[in-house]
Amino acid sequence: MSYDRYVAICNPLHYPSIMTWRVYIQLAIASWTSGILVSVVDGTFTLSLPYRGSNSIAHFFCEAPALLILASTNTHSSEMAIFLMGVVILLIPVSLILVSYGHIIVTVVKMKSAAGRLKAFSTCGSHLMVVILFYGSAIITYMTPKSSKEQEKLVSVFYAMVTPMLNPLIYSLRNKDVKELCGK
Repeated sequence: MSYDRYVAICNPLHYPSIMTWRVYIQLAIASWTSGILVSVVDGTFTLSLPYRGSNSIAHFFCEAPALLILASTNTHSSEMAIFLMGVVILLIPVSLILVSYGHIIVTVVKMKSAAGRLKAFSTCGSHLMVVILFYGSAIITYMTPKSSKEQEKLVSVFYAMVTPMLNPLIYSLRNKDVKELCGK
């Protein structure tokens, strides 16, 4: 979505020739492939560990970091695999998104029309807010050293439940009907 916004704002006259169905399909396939790769690697490293004793995790749902606590052996290689997959699925995409938004901001600031700047910022602002909420909390969960179990649970619920619940609300703020209702 950030690449689409980047092309629409930074290269508006070339948008139809750049954003073809082929590009959309390539972006979707890249997204699906990276998701599948991360799931297979995380699952393989997590499920290959020996587990003995309690099978109760102190978490809201079963995810790799919570399962590693139950392993009855050294989990360093699994932790490193999860960290590397976090780089693939979290840091690389968020870096690309932030770079594209950096280019967008530079382009928008150069616009002469205040209405054009406002439209561009309102279009991108909602997406950027969701990206920051989701990726920020996911990076805290998967890319930082272990913290308290309660903090891990809270951040995990935030990216898995709160952000998706806020998504429709954030995007509806751009809706004309909602703007008119709030203005009255």
